[in-house]
Amino acid sequence: MSLSVQRRWYLLAAAIAALVVLPLSVLLLSWQQIDTAIWAHLWQTQLPRLLGNTLTLLLGVGFGVVLLGVSLAWLTSLCEFPGRRWLDWALMLPFAIPAYVLAFVFIGLLDFSGPLQSLLREWFGSALRLPPVRSTGGVIVVLVLVFYPYVYLLARAAFMAQGKELMEAGRVLGLSPWQAFWRVALPMARPAIGAGLALASMETLADFGAVSAFNFDTFTTAIYKTWYSLFSLSSAAQLASLLLLFVLLLIYGERAARGAQRPYQERARNRSLFHLRGWRALAASSWCALVFACAFIIPMLQLLVWFWQRAHLDLDQRYLELILHTVYLGAVASLLIVALALVLAFARRQVPSRRMGALVNVGNLGYAFPGSILAVAIMLSFTYLDNQLLIPLQQAFGGAGQALLAGSLLALLLAYLVRFMAVACSPLENALARIRPSLPEASRSLGVSGNQLLRRVYLPLLLPGTLAAALLVFVDVLKEMPATLLLRPFGWDTLAVRVFELTSEGEWARASLPALTLVLVGLLPVILLIRRSARR
Repeated sequence: MSLSVQRRWYLLAAAIAALVVLPLSVLLLSWQQIDTAIWAHLWQTQLPRLLGNTLTLLLGVGFGVVLLGVSLAWLTSLCEFPGRRWLDWALMLPFAIPAYVLAFVFIGLLDFSGPLQSLLREWFGSALRLPPVRSTGGVIVVLVLVFYPYVYLLARAAFMAQGKELMEAGRVLGLSPWQAFWRVALPMARPAIGAGLALASMETLADFGAVSAFNFDTFTTAIYKTWYSLFSLSSAAQLASLLLLFVLLLIYGERAARGAQRPYQERARNRSLFHLRGWRALAASSWCALVFACAFIIPMLQLLVWFWQRAHLDLDQRYLELILHTVYLGAVASLLIVALALVLAFARRQVPSRRMGALVNVGNLGYAFPGSILAVAIMLSFTYLDNQLLIPLQQAFGGAGQALLAGSLLALLLAYLVRFMAVACSPLENALARIRPSLPEASRSLGVSGNQLLRRVYLPLLLPGTLAAALLVFVDVLKEMPATLLLRPFGWDTLAVRVFELTSEGEWARASLPALTLVLVGLLPVILLIRRSARR
């Protein structure tokens, strides 16, 4: 490849990486001017509590996702018990339920005025009181049920990669199944478990909807309140930069964990090693079924009940507008993100250097950042461009001098682009890796090159990966709440924003319609994930 072509690929990759780096660099520049009054108020009234709540949430959710994810992965991958075959894939379905949906379902179901406590008071008397669901333990349980699949999937893959001979050697040495788990399987799967824990922790830090439903203040909710209640975008940006430090530490831990992974066996195990019987089989089936019921079955049944009771009355013009807004944003964002992700994937393929790999990794870094951080950074950047460039330019030509970038759909699309670029890159790079270099070389020898090579060779072979990438991005855009809530133009409400508005008012039943729509759409990529897992 000629030097000029390489430079072209470098420029394209650097431009895409700049889209990620530049908004985040604005957060660092926000410290040039500090509002001491607001920070004094925050420190006296909120910051110590926010730090304590955030750390408590991280520790509680971290312990919970490791407990659930590792135990479920061990049982479904290495043990045989009644129901294992369908529970193996069913335990992935909670991926389809956004955290804020599960949060308001549990509050509506378990609150003092909810159906469960009302029924128990009828049976056992009015003096019966259950622990309050709106508590630290309540929000930890909800987030654990939502995020345990991160650990479950990675731990399950690690356990299944441990060859049959390795585990049988442990049994020959006299280890019981419990001892084999602690002394053989668990230490070798530790890097994968650590990576899953880091991903779940990043999602916990990024969560806004669930903690808002529980009135559990964290750094994420503080950014929103500082922006909208204290009307200080710069202070919100400074809070976002502090949250960014937490995220960067977790990213470093996740990369270190993934980098420590090594293949365990060349031949993966294709059948279960431990056949559970009696009370052990019953306990394994009950444990897996209980988690699945709490994380998926009960929330879905409650949403359906609410929909039948009240939400079907909201099938009106307003709901159709929400659907159109949501689908429009998802479709435009998918096309834009997949197109740029194709550029990054081809850049890594055409120029396989360490420098190009670093640029592509920077371009994929945005997925780890919470939507609230991106919203603040982009709003700050666009406000600066409006005030310093576009408004004076309009006034120079006799215009009204209105803000064009801040509060526009462009800001929202940029947030989606930064956040979900990695979602599109992963399936595209996997699809591109399956195309052998000999195929395009043979095409060039037949006179097919340039745009024709892309159109007639690459794109048909990349079509399945491209569709998968577009589907994943589309669903993630639909479910994204913080960035949409903070950056949406006036009148551009989506299904996720509608769920937030209704749950903020305690309208659990009415919120079931947009929530159910999001869950049903979210099942599509989960089914795709299950099919891929089954093929492996």
